Parts: sequence; structure tokens; C-alpha cells
Amino acid sequence: MNVEKELIFNGLKKRYDVVIFNSDGSIFLVVECKRSTITINQKTFDQIAQYNMILEAEYLMVTNGLNHYYCTMDYEAKRYDFLREIPDYKR
Repeated sequence: MNVEKELIFNGLKKRYDVVIFNSDGSIFLVVECKRSTITINQKTFDQIAQYNMILEAEYLMVTNGLNHYYCTMDYEAKRYDFLREIPDYKR
């Protein structure tokens, strides 16, 4: 697991909040955390989707501590599909 690590996206320095790895080193989950006073909206999902263009995680999560949203990436269609929950982590 990594917390608050820097990555470069289109020449700009960005920082993701949390990444959970699979045992093979691939990324299982990327989490974007916002303050509880921040409303989660399309801009928030666009931010995590940009990070994921580099990270290529299986699942994405956005939370403000009150509301939690989960999705998986459809790389062929270049979109994310919402889920009710993140599937169980399997080693």
C-alpha cells in the first residue's frame, strides 16, 4: 500500500491519496479522499480517472468520509462503470 505519492501526468506533478497493490505488484485499488465538506462530483471522478490513466488500477474509490463511490475501468470503452462495492481483495 502507498499513501500520498507523487506521479507525473502530462508533465504536471500530481499526488494520489491511497493505492492498494495486488501481490503481483499490479494495482488493485486507487482511492481519492476529499474533505467531508467537499461534494463529490464529475470533476472528482475526472481527477481519479486521470491518475488511473497512469496507474491502471482494477478499481477506483472516491470518498469524502460521508459518501463513498466505487467503480471499475472499462479501458476499451474509455469509461468507468459504477459498482455498489469493491469486490473482496484476493491475494
